[in-house]
Amino acid sequence: MGQLSDVGEADGWRCWLCDEPVDPDMSPNDPRGASVDTRITKAKAKKKKQDKGNVPPERLAHKSCNTGKGGNDPVVPWPDHLIVVDPAPIIAATERLERKGGREAMARCPSQDDADSVAAWLIDRLSRLSPGLKLRAEIASTGGQYLVSLHTA
Repeated sequence: MGQLSDVGEADGWRCWLCDEPVDPDMSPNDPRGASVDTRITKAKAKKKKQDKGNVPPERLAHKSCNTGKGGNDPVVPWPDHLIVVDPAPIIAATERLERKGGREAMARCPSQDDADSVAAWLIDRLSRLSPGLKLRAEIASTGGQYLVSLHTA
């Protein structure tokens, strides 16, 4: 239980996939119970070790989120309350920003208010998804829509 407690404390007892709280006292057999997960699949982690690359740290996940992901690449969903067009895949964009830095276009929005909400959500969500990554959001008006981009700080 020591490893689970350490990972849970590091992640603030929030599931890295769905971003909902995880109850540390819930049975590990319960779908909402705590489990340890990796951000990449075991096959990719094994290859990174062989290539002497950095393997992402283990993360806290609900058992159902972890099981649902299985051996597939994880998907962090965009919340339904945000109004976005062409949303970027969050995990892939985060990995590129971690690896190369720079700028990633994340979504287009129909209004400035929608873009402001998306930018605030992205900064908050990615601060927990990748705690060491320092980002800032930029909103650009483009032909009647608003482009939300993230930049490494």
